[in-house]
Amino acid sequence: MSIVLWAIGLVLIVEGLVLALAPLRIEDMLRMMAGLGRDRKRAIGLAAVAVGAALVWAARALGG
Repeated sequence: MSIVLWAIGLVLIVEGLVLALAPLRIEDMLRMMAGLGRDRKRAIGLAAVAVGAALVWAARALGG
């Protein structure tokens, strides 16, 4: 359970930093995403999941 809390905490830190340091870029990205089709958004989401899973796998394989 502690690893889940650790992971959620890291996500919140990264997301919070992005919002704090580049709010205008976030607004631009949201406008860009609003113009994409549903299938394109789904593909981006699945790609993000795949990259995240690969990073978690690599971290565990390296002993983390």
